[in-house]
Amino acid sequence: MRLSTLGRYALRAMVDLALHQGETPVLRKDIVERQGISSDYLAHLFGKLKQARLVESVMGPGGGYTLARDPRDITAADVLRAVDEQLDPVFCVGAAPETPCSRADACVTHLLWGRLGKAIIDLLDTVTLAELCEQAQWLRAEHAVEAPLNCETLDDQLQRWDEYRTGCILYDGSGI
Repeated sequence: MRLSTLGRYALRAMVDLALHQGETPVLRKDIVERQGISSDYLAHLFGKLKQARLVESVMGPGGGYTLARDPRDITAADVLRAVDEQLDPVFCVGAAPETPCSRADACVTHLLWGRLGKAIIDLLDTVTLAELCEQAQWLRAEHAVEAPLNCETLDDQLQRWDEYRTGCILYDGSGI
C-alpha cells in the first residue's frame, strides 16, 4: 500500500488541527504555513473531511476549522477513508464484489495480501489523532533536546517512541 499525497496531507492537516485548536477555530492559512500544503489543496481536503463529519468550518471573521469530534475518537483510518484512500495492499484484495479478482481462488499470494491488508487496516483503526499528536509533541521535544532525529533510522525512532510510551524513558514535557 502506498498512500497518495491526498492521504498523507489529510493526516498531516488533521494532526495540525488537533494540535492547534483551542478556543477559536484554526485558520487555513496557518495550517498552510505550518504544513507546506497549498491553500486550494487544503480547501479540497477539508471539503472531504467536512463531508465525512470529521471537521467543522466556521465562516466569516474569526472563522476557520475545528475537529468535529475529540481527537481520541478519530482514527487514522477515519481520515484516510474520508479522502477515499485505498487501504488495501493490492487491488485484488479490495476488489468490489461486482469486479472480483479472477485469480483469487488459485492465486498463491492472495491470502498473504489479504492478511497484510487486514493488519494495515487494524493498525490504522487503532491509531488516533490524539496518539499522533502525542508523537508529534514527543518528536518536537526530542529535536529540542538532542541532535536531529533524521540521523537515526526509523527502527531507532520507533524503539525510542516505544520506550517513551512504556515509561522506560521519563520526559517531563518541558520545552514542548
